[in-house]
Amino acid sequence: MTIETARPDIAAALTDLLFTPGLELAEAIDRHFTPDYRQRTDGRWDDHAEFTAHIAHLRTVVAGGEIRILDEFAQGDRYADRHIVDIRKTDGSTVRMEVYLFAEIAADGRFRRIEETTLMLQGADADRNLGSARS
Repeated sequence: MTIETARPDIAAALTDLLFTPGLELAEAIDRHFTPDYRQRTDGRWDDHAEFTAHIAHLRTVVAGGEIRILDEFAQGDRYADRHIVDIRKTDGSTVRMEVYLFAEIAADGRFRRIEETTLMLQGADADRNLGSARS
């Protein structure tokens, strides 16, 4: 049996979450993530509310940036990619992270679960936990 799902788009999701001023957080999250969404980043699990708190915090420290997809695979309700995130912070510093992501996708194309590992390529030691930071 083949499961048909809409195509996920992590670059669009991250752009809406972090790099689109004026887009309400709740709208950005609802657009790309299911209500039962869960995420594990570098070993730490977050539920939908914890993920929302994480993104709300990032919106206070991120001034802009871009996402570059290096590898991407999708089959049925599974998705995987490797991408680079370049971030310009509000304090003027920059961070570059490489992310290895595996996901489960809902039939409507939204992310239901993501498990990811981040690799800091550039930035201050204090930014190593940016992928799961809340304050």
